[in-house]
Amino acid sequence: MDNYGESMGSGFLAGVGIVGGIIYLAIIVLMIAGLWKMFEKAGKPGWAAIIPIYNIIIMLEIVGKPLWWIIGFFVPCINFVVIVWVTNLLMKSFGKDTVYTILAIFFPFIIYPMLGFGDARYIGPTAAEARGQDSFNQFREYKNPFDNKGPNSTDGNSSNTPNDTPTDPTV
Repeated sequence: MDNYGESMGSGFLAGVGIVGGIIYLAIIVLMIAGLWKMFEKAGKPGWAAIIPIYNIIIMLEIVGKPLWWIIGFFVPCINFVVIVWVTNLLMKSFGKDTVYTILAIFFPFIIYPMLGFGDARYIGPTAAEARGQDSFNQFREYKNPFDNKGPNSTDGNSSNTPNDTPTDPTV
């Protein structure tokens, strides 16, 4: 019996595992270095990037969200929404648009170092709460796009539906 083929396959798989582990560690170091520099640009301690949970707290401070938002990171299914939301606010805090948010979700090991070591500047927290506003104001001030009551409207009805009876008692 020749066991040469089995030992050759095991050695190959061990090599793949070692190379994969080295690549994984390189990606983690790249992300930590990028976060470190991003934190420093935002005026926060860079070492906070390596402390679990504390780095989330610092990130919430950078984007201007309240501390209780950290609960959302630990609730299953809700955490995906919170991560995307905070990532979007983080990109906006550094003056980037939605494309950077999408790229940061799928390729954080590229985007975080780009922001940390690149020419991106921290412009301040972008969350509505940090600006002294309510994050749900956008929904309260919502204008119905089907409402014909624009600034050039001539009828005096205050109703939004076209089939309402007129409010004038003489009709």
